[in-house]
Amino acid sequence: MRTAGRSQSADAQMVPAVQGGIVSRPALFARLGKAARVTTVSAPAGSGKTVVLRSWVRETGLAERAAFVSVQREESDPQRFWIAVCDALRATAAGSDLVRPLTKAPDLDGWMIVERLLQDLAPLEDPVWLIIDDLHELRSAEAQRQLELLLMRASAEVRFVLSTRRDLRLGLHRLRLEAGLTEIRADGLRFSLEEARALFQDAGVELSRSTLARLHERTEGWAAGLRLAALSLAGHPDPERFAAGFAGSERTVADYLLAEVMERQSEEVRLLLLRTSVLERVNGELADLLTGGSGAERVLQDLEQAGAFVVSLDARRSWFRYHTMFADLLQLELRRTAPQEVPTVHRAAAGWYAGHGYPVEAIRHAQAAGDWGPAARLLSDRWIGLGLDGQAATAHALLAGFPAGAIAADGELSALAAFDEAEHGSLGKAERQLALATRRSASVPGDRREHFDLTVTVLRLLLARQRGDLPAVVEEAQRLLAPDAAEPERGDELRALALISLGIAETWVWHEEVDRHLERGVALAHRIGRPYLEILGLAHRAVVALSRAPDLVAERGGQAIELARQHGWTDEPIVAAAYVALGLRMLWRGRLDEAEPWLERAEPAVRQEADPVIGLMLHYGRGLLELARGRDEDALAGFRSAERMTDLVAARHPLATKTQAFQLHTLVRLGEAQRVERALAELNPGERETGEARAALAALHLARNDPQAASAALAPVLDGSAPPMAPRRWLVQPLLLEAIARDALGDPAAAGRALERALDLVEPDATVLPFLLHPAPELLERHARSGTAHAAMISEILDLLAGKQGELAAGAPARLREPLTHSETRVLRYLPTNLPAPEIADELSLSVNTVRTHMRHLYGKLGTHSRSQAVAQARALGLLAPSSRRP
Repeated sequence: MRTAGRSQSADAQMVPAVQGGIVSRPALFARLGKAARVTTVSAPAGSGKTVVLRSWVRETGLAERAAFVSVQREESDPQRFWIAVCDALRATAAGSDLVRPLTKAPDLDGWMIVERLLQDLAPLEDPVWLIIDDLHELRSAEAQRQLELLLMRASAEVRFVLSTRRDLRLGLHRLRLEAGLTEIRADGLRFSLEEARALFQDAGVELSRSTLARLHERTEGWAAGLRLAALSLAGHPDPERFAAGFAGSERTVADYLLAEVMERQSEEVRLLLLRTSVLERVNGELADLLTGGSGAERVLQDLEQAGAFVVSLDARRSWFRYHTMFADLLQLELRRTAPQEVPTVHRAAAGWYAGHGYPVEAIRHAQAAGDWGPAARLLSDRWIGLGLDGQAATAHALLAGFPAGAIAADGELSALAAFDEAEHGSLGKAERQLALATRRSASVPGDRREHFDLTVTVLRLLLARQRGDLPAVVEEAQRLLAPDAAEPERGDELRALALISLGIAETWVWHEEVDRHLERGVALAHRIGRPYLEILGLAHRAVVALSRAPDLVAERGGQAIELARQHGWTDEPIVAAAYVALGLRMLWRGRLDEAEPWLERAEPAVRQEADPVIGLMLHYGRGLLELARGRDEDALAGFRSAERMTDLVAARHPLATKTQAFQLHTLVRLGEAQRVERALAELNPGERETGEARAALAALHLARNDPQAASAALAPVLDGSAPPMAPRRWLVQPLLLEAIARDALGDPAAAGRALERALDLVEPDATVLPFLLHPAPELLERHARSGTAHAAMISEILDLLAGKQGELAAGAPARLREPLTHSETRVLRYLPTNLPAPEIADELSLSVNTVRTHMRHLYGKLGTHSRSQAVAQARALGLLAPSSRRP
């Protein structure tokens, strides 16, 4: 498969060679060549065993040293079997001199033949391979015991390769213990994606990578399935469409499976296979229920051992599944031969799964049976638990399995639809759907009403938290925290949810106890084993640390990310806050190149319409990053995106004020003085008096070369008469602007005092970002010579300022390392837009993973390491238009 940065020509070289319609499989050949003295190749019909063994002999030059025996169907004559073995050995270069000829005779005994073969082969000096194909067809128990004796006693130079559809009973456990056995099973014979590509290309069939991947997944790499697909697709007018729908019910595949598998089974086994085919997994008890029989577990174990496309799922061999294409065929046969049984089987399976603690499977089968009411109750009972287990995607898929009419008519399903919108859609739609659910509450039966009310409370809590509506969060959380509020079995998990939600809503309220609810909620989630909630709380504790204890951001964020990694949730919304917090921490420390990857990592995890507060933080951070790099147009785009997020938040968010102020700073740098003046005039009196707005006004006066007015604008902020800026380190920016203004006024003493105060605030946490936004290197150099205690910090800031203009990675090429593909060029055009990868994917009708792959290729070809570097380098190379600034 392709890896990031690999060229198309290199990718093409990975496609295996094909000769005479046979795909070369060097990895398998190497495994056979290095195998132990005895090798078994055990896999179902059509897995390519015979083809692999014959091509291995041909391609590795073993033709004169390999004896190939194909056992006849249902072979029960030991004498005929051993004559075939002797003839094959005599056909080898060494065997022609050593192995004596053998002819059929009434008194010819298999044991005697084995003894004679052991004598004949004893002088061998070089290896000879005896390859016995279709050994499962050897029905003679006596011949099998004789073969076992040959395996045990033959000289080390005799190598055995035994090909079979089922596990062999030849005492191989002894060889296994002695490391004398190599076992190749179905997994080892499956075609890789590139081998499948080679097979189709040789047949003249070109498929897109996504279609080929779906077909490969559908066939599970089964050789016969892929070959039959290639035959069917060759010359087809629409191969993409045909491949997308290719299944085990396709005629050529169905005929093969019927002949090779189904027709070999008894009537009882066929009934078991058909009735259990609707299940994704089956065990003996469930199979007995669906067939009305007994002993199904043993039958399933025998089918697996016989290579009948049955796969065990656990070490105890108690749960099984069917090969995808075999299941397709079985389901087709069940619908064709007994359509009236289909809903009955699903209904029985739903009842069994529900009674044995498998709610997801129970819901799916109830839906398949058309039992919408029971399915709705099951889903409603499990919805909150699925969400807290990190299975929101599963819950979404289950809800999608209901007809729209069933959802519209059912109060509980309507509430779940609102939940689903809150998780995957937009808050506005979720709130409208919740209103509909509330109006339909009369349809909820009396014995379900308490559960319905609890579901609505949790939903309202979620919506309020995501809106940043602290009063509403407090109200709903108090209901869940009441002693008798929650259903007994979920009391602790809902208390943890309430505490964490309270803490998240309180994050931006500036008081000392703000972390208390988050800390308690995280501890409770950990104690009851709810990692999804624990990660959510830890991630937001990292956000809290940004303003209260910056040195803890890395620890808390790292804990959230590591726990998410352990559970496979690194792209889930619960961890997005940790990425953003880490990005903002690096940003405030002036480590811009370390900040950007965290912000980029947050992009796919943030569902902006559903979680606007985190979306606001992300875009705000992106704007600050670009502003610090001097890319003012890109910064403006980031701040405007952040401003759009503020419209989705319930109350005026503290970051909204800061976003607005930095947007004004950016406009000042772009020369938009009149627009800034108008924007400041349009603020209400309270907004105009904030420290952020006064800092923006001071920046405007400095741009107009009026330091006196700038200092006057800052005076209320610095003397404390203006509303306080929280946290206190935010005073660094107005103090720095004051120092710049006083320096311009020729008052070095006042400038030094303001700068010293700013450095006092910077020093504990190294929050140097304001010095990158308002560079004043000469002022800093003079202050360093004044005997300040902050000389080391000034030196660090000056180093950052000196490197600020060298943003492109060292050694960035003066030209492209490789030409861009058409697809990469399309993606490149969107990189300056500030759209996240998912939105670029929507614009180009591509998958998000494809867009990210193209972005990685672009970075490699441009010699860069980040999106902003790639844009700058592309502009330098003339691949993108220069950044346009308004006049």
